[in-house]
Amino acid sequence: MAGKKSISRREFVVGISGAMLGGAAMAAKKKTPSRKSPLAIDGGQKAVPSRPAAQPRWGQRELNQLSEMLQQRSLFYWQGGYGPQTKLLIERYRQFNPAKWVHTCSSGTAAIHIAVAAAGIGLGDEVITSPVTDIGTVIGIIYQQAVPVFADLGEGTYNLDPADVERRITPRTKAIIAVHLAGNPCDMDALKAIADKHNLILIEDCCQAWGAKYRGRPIGSVGHIACHSLQNSKHVTCGDGGVVASSDERFGPYLQQFGDKGNNRMTPVSFDAFATNYRMSEPQAAVAAAQLTRLEQIASKRNRLGNLLNEQLADIPGLIPHQVHPDDRCVYWFYMFRIRPEAFRCNRSRFVKALLAEGAWVVGGYIKYPLYKEPVFQKHGFFAGRWPVKEMGLTDMDYSKHQCPEAEKILVTNIRVPIYEYMTEEYILNVAKAIRKVATYYAA
Repeated sequence: MAGKKSISRREFVVGISGAMLGGAAMAAKKKTPSRKSPLAIDGGQKAVPSRPAAQPRWGQRELNQLSEMLQQRSLFYWQGGYGPQTKLLIERYRQFNPAKWVHTCSSGTAAIHIAVAAAGIGLGDEVITSPVTDIGTVIGIIYQQAVPVFADLGEGTYNLDPADVERRITPRTKAIIAVHLAGNPCDMDALKAIADKHNLILIEDCCQAWGAKYRGRPIGSVGHIACHSLQNSKHVTCGDGGVVASSDERFGPYLQQFGDKGNNRMTPVSFDAFATNYRMSEPQAAVAAAQLTRLEQIASKRNRLGNLLNEQLADIPGLIPHQVHPDDRCVYWFYMFRIRPEAFRCNRSRFVKALLAEGAWVVGGYIKYPLYKEPVFQKHGFFAGRWPVKEMGLTDMDYSKHQCPEAEKILVTNIRVPIYEYMTEEYILNVAKAIRKVATYYAA
């Protein structure tokens, strides 16, 4: 089982072939700027001459699918069974994750809420998850009157540390939600072993991980339930939407019901459960179905570019590159590395400003705080300023005292590099050159 043990920089890049990187990449790696090399922020020449222009993300494929959809009599997702566009979206989803039950919905947040409800998570149950994620990961937990428990992360994976997950299990623990942050697969074998050992439900938050693979297996196929987002910034999109899927007989049959106001349209009994309306319409499904035909190209390109950047940064002192297992396919919703503050004569803000001056597109930080430090958690004010579960004595959780030390360090030392499929290897190599140049100049 994986713990917080660091792996060497060499291990970060094992399995990335020299052929994939090309001779230019290997040559670029050899060029180490002198500390005397003038930074662009001080008037020197930029390392990144230009940034590739963004390309359209949708076009004739989506238009054709929408045109077909407009021939339908109804745009409702259910027409005595799923509508034509919804059926197509489900069919194409199964091409990369062959789950038995697949349900479309209105967002990734909705997908997670549906998963939590279908898993039977309720009053006072605890769900262990990541503190560095979109708040949508935990909204469904809280609305089911359950309790999010935040576990710490790996220093370079930014994913759940299995050892800390197990330490936080109590008799009230019902599930684990594994967040594949930035499209980097979690250690699913370790998390699944923990879940099986303690009879827990394992839910995968795949919202940033379309097309990722864990040890060759499709992301979302290892846990009991998989949740995906089709929000505008994700690898594939219909503006906003989601998909939730399962092959588990205990949960799969309930996904549709908990996304459709509790209405079980598949049986004569209509409402035998209570849920909200998270339905996706046929126009959304049409766009998403067309987008899925682009997924493999998008995922493979991002994987190649992110791995290339990882190779280039692997030997730079003072940096913690993005830790990706060599047998996994990370799809880099973004690339993230960290600086060790003691290794440089500048803070992160200055480091980022210097990189921006070099022409590199980077962002200092990710979310502002771990979720438990957000005001709504500190005040336990989830429902009109109150938290009934705590008032009823069903939890002793106090988020004002909660701590995940590594997660907190990650958020004050990380720098993100956007990765998009329209970018070129030349651009990525220049970004790496800029990072090496700035790191060398400011080395302590």
